[in-house]
Amino acid sequence: MLNIKDIVTAPSFDGIKALREHREKLLEKREQLDALIANVDKTIALNEGGIIMSDKEKFEGFKQKLMHDNEAKYGKEIREKYGDETVNKSNQKMKGMSQEQYNEMTKLAAEVNETLYAAFKTGHPAGDLAQKTAELHRQWLCHSWDSYSKEAHAGLAQMYVDDPRFTAYYDEKQMSAAEFLRDAIFIYTGTK
Repeated sequence: MLNIKDIVTAPSFDGIKALREHREKLLEKREQLDALIANVDKTIALNEGGIIMSDKEKFEGFKQKLMHDNEAKYGKEIREKYGDETVNKSNQKMKGMSQEQYNEMTKLAAEVNETLYAAFKTGHPAGDLAQKTAELHRQWLCHSWDSYSKEAHAGLAQMYVDDPRFTAYYDEKQMSAAEFLRDAIFIYTGTK
């Protein structure tokens, strides 16, 4: 296992590139913090009767908080797994999302769960209802993914089974629902 000294003294280490990447991450974090601070300032002023915050401003603050919380909770893990570029593109997509698009994404998430549990009762991951669930799941993903691939969709479905956090979410109402969803998505994507 390499230690930091070995990494920074290796001939292949590009110190300027590393500093530029670190600077970029710091600027992104500062942008997030500035937006959160501005939202808190507006909320304080609103509660003190100083200003009225528009719904758009409230929604922008809400999105910023979602991204900040997601970064704090999963940032290191998802950046290591998928890379900074992929995560940054997803964050940009979220930043540009309208209230209507967010509402559609939320509606799709509820519909995925509803059809998943109904499809589970059939016991057939290749059945029409299970395949509708997989299609709805794809639509839901496309709200936050920069681009869609069947392989990535199948990989995410496998993660739902491998990662107890996701398994618990899907299995909350029906044991083995995460496995059923994975199987339906594997059939949908033709990956297994």
